[in-house]
Amino acid sequence: MESQTHTLANLFAQLGLPNEPRAMEAFIATHTPLPDAIPLAEAAFWTPSQAAFLKAEIAEDADWSAVVDSLNLQLRSRS
Repeated sequence: MESQTHTLANLFAQLGLPNEPRAMEAFIATHTPLPDAIPLAEAAFWTPSQAAFLKAEIAEDADWSAVVDSLNLQLRSRS
């Protein structure tokens, strides 16, 4: 079974968020920087279902894990 490659736009859509480039940039800018002490899935801006999805994908190192890691890094960026 081959794993699927997901994009940041796919992840935003999966989370029920607008996934146009400007919308994704705005979301990241609004929620950056996410403090290092807060795990991504526990950030206050996620709905319970979004948080559950992120937590499961991180824990299972599933298909979405690489793009979830990318989002995590972008949200922690201080630039």
